[in-house]
Amino acid sequence: MSDDSAKPRRTRRRFLAMGGGVIVAAAVGVPATRALTRREPDRVVFPTASPIRIDNVTVIDPVDGSRRPHRSVLVRDGRITAVTGSAAATAGDVRVVDGGGRFAVPGYNNMHVHTLQGGDARGYLATMLAEGVTGIRQMAASEELLRYRAQRRLPLTEYAPALLAMPGALLSPFNAGSADDARAEVERQRKQGADFIKIVVYDREPFLAALEQAREEGLPTAGHLPPDVSVTEASRLGYHSVEHFGTGSNIWITCSTERDTLWGRERPALPVPQWALGLPLADDVLAGQQNRRLINPAAFAKEEAVALLGQALDTFDEARARELASTFAANGTWQTPTLVRLRTQYLADAPEYRQDPGSALLSAEERAERQDVLRTFDGLPATTRETYRKAYELCVRMVGIFHAAKVPMMTGTDGQGATPGQTMRLEFGEWAAAGIPPLDILRAATTGPAAYLGRSDRMGRIAAGMDADFLLLDADPLADAANLSSISAVIRAGHHLTRDQIRAVAAQAASGDHAAGLRTVTCC
Repeated sequence: MSDDSAKPRRTRRRFLAMGGGVIVAAAVGVPATRALTRREPDRVVFPTASPIRIDNVTVIDPVDGSRRPHRSVLVRDGRITAVTGSAAATAGDVRVVDGGGRFAVPGYNNMHVHTLQGGDARGYLATMLAEGVTGIRQMAASEELLRYRAQRRLPLTEYAPALLAMPGALLSPFNAGSADDARAEVERQRKQGADFIKIVVYDREPFLAALEQAREEGLPTAGHLPPDVSVTEASRLGYHSVEHFGTGSNIWITCSTERDTLWGRERPALPVPQWALGLPLADDVLAGQQNRRLINPAAFAKEEAVALLGQALDTFDEARARELASTFAANGTWQTPTLVRLRTQYLADAPEYRQDPGSALLSAEERAERQDVLRTFDGLPATTRETYRKAYELCVRMVGIFHAAKVPMMTGTDGQGATPGQTMRLEFGEWAAAGIPPLDILRAATTGPAAYLGRSDRMGRIAAGMDADFLLLDADPLADAANLSSISAVIRAGHHLTRDQIRAVAAQAASGDHAAGLRTVTCC
């Protein structure tokens, strides 16, 4: 280990020897105690669905954009076994459902969520399923959540989307403060069962070390960018998925005519003092400090950061943006823009967010905290809020530029599942505003995630051999993006569930009544 990489550890040890660990322990005592005393979740039994045949539907294929009317879809044991042109006779154990001429599309995948981090996610999961989400990529987890998944202790019933991928703990300054720390953490997470590595480190060397180690471990990487690693460099080095444009001003500086002048001026803003990095329970410190800020980071941005963002936006050059898009396309760098997350962040004062139906699933404490953050945002200078409006307009424009360059993109909301303003219906609407045709929005929610995960043989289409995760829509989704949300029923692992059934389960979970439809048993 070099002297530079060893220095942070020596500093941490000295601080601990002086009793600094007591301060940190006091700061996280409540969550740490809760973690030690809470009961292990029950094991979840996922019931096998009875055979079903759904007649008289128009099957939409996102691969070629075709419509195949008057089809019957036969499902057994959670898999599609046949798609036929007529309601052929079947065995007597098959339940027949009249599709009523509806449109059948593959289930949607929300590829950026934080649903499982909460204490009881059942209401959030059912809410997502009701809006057609049959698969999720959880974007932050822990060794404990990975263990719960292996032991089937996560609340993943037929009233929840499938968990498609999950990382371990976020790679942050607290567990990856040096290059050696980053390598060790990536190796540790691979052994814990992580599907990919989510990176939010602030410094160049740990970021590059994490990328290299992840390649050696055979794990994809996704997340944010440190201010001293350009988005172009990250793409070239194999960063698999850039989330919401990488955060900060990085991508906008890359696309600026003043790129050389602005580069190097962005500074990381640690949520806790530098000396706390690497201390015991530091992840809990991060969570405690960040919860309020993460409701809307834009409400707490420093004046110099907003000024830098404004300069980058004012000097945006579309030619450089197209050059970046070509780099992404050539390198296979995926983008999950999470437009609704960015909209609720930059346009938090929009009237529709004051009375959003998503608030119904929040606790009174969460609603009060959101109102407090909103008041903070309302108090920002008018110039700051104008910069944020420009930022969001450019985010939407950038999605159109990426689409034109054939950058691989996926849909995601960055919410828990019922976060105000962050639903798939609204995300589809923002993509449409960016000029993306309905078919390509459907692809970003279906065949795109399947390709990203290497599961195109199991998901993303309605065909024999595919997982039985699909939707029945009341209107043609290729005619208007709004029709993607005209959901009549969801078929989840072969279970035929009406939208009203799922919403009822979500409401019961929100009220604390989890009995109906949620099958759990205590097991050894």
